[in-house]
Amino acid sequence: MELSIIIVNYNGKHYLEDCIKSISKFCTVTHEIIIVDNLSTDGSQLFIKEKFPSVVLIENSENAGFAKANNIGAQKAKGKNILLLNNDTILMNEIDSLLAKLDRKEVGAIGIKMLNGDKEYTHSVGRFPTPIGLLKLTSLNEKRPDIVTGNFTKDEYEVDWIGGSFVLITKENWDKVGGLDEDYFMYVEDVDFCKKLQKEGKQILFCSNYSYIHFVGFNPSRELKLINGYKIYSSKHFSFVNATLAKISLTINHVYKRAFKNIR
Repeated sequence: MELSIIIVNYNGKHYLEDCIKSISKFCTVTHEIIIVDNLSTDGSQLFIKEKFPSVVLIENSENAGFAKANNIGAQKAKGKNILLLNNDTILMNEIDSLLAKLDRKEVGAIGIKMLNGDKEYTHSVGRFPTPIGLLKLTSLNEKRPDIVTGNFTKDEYEVDWIGGSFVLITKENWDKVGGLDEDYFMYVEDVDFCKKLQKEGKQILFCSNYSYIHFVGFNPSRELKLINGYKIYSSKHFSFVNATLAKISLTINHVYKRAFKNIR
């Protein structure tokens, strides 16, 4: 089997049909779809069983979080390659030809152009954090004009990290870095994952001529989860001194958001 597509679901029933149908339309290599359900309460499990009986459904007895649920799915995967795909996504063009890029020895993981629900280009890549840079999370955004504006002049860009809503990787490289770190419940596990691949000498590719819709929206609680996630990241990837500095930066960041943006 060429590809195992892993989708973590938590109360995403209203997204699943469009997501799965887009896979059927734009993925013609031999593949399986594995949905790991994190104890949804919206009827997702029955919907999947009745509407898409060929989907491999794993029903967790708890909300295990994004990283752990993907790891559970990967343990069942039979494919040579793995695609992590969010439940609230729709593929917009074929992805089969992306698999050939994974044959290049230097490539660790691949991301593609993300569009929002209005089909507008949205950033989905970034730069690895520095301790001082964590004072302002927007400093982690990619600064190259092509990626800022979405006016791409190349098909491929090497980046530091790609967002976890679409991550294509070989099973071999997945196993090499041990999958996603389960110390992260949700957010920043994708940055950590790409950092581990980089430490293995692998490149992270962003392919601009492939795209998908991700119905992502701003949620104030996401800010706090990002701050907490980067605290974990700092303890794992920085020296003691730099990790301490990073946590001070993140504390200042949090205090500022509480004072001026009412984010608790």
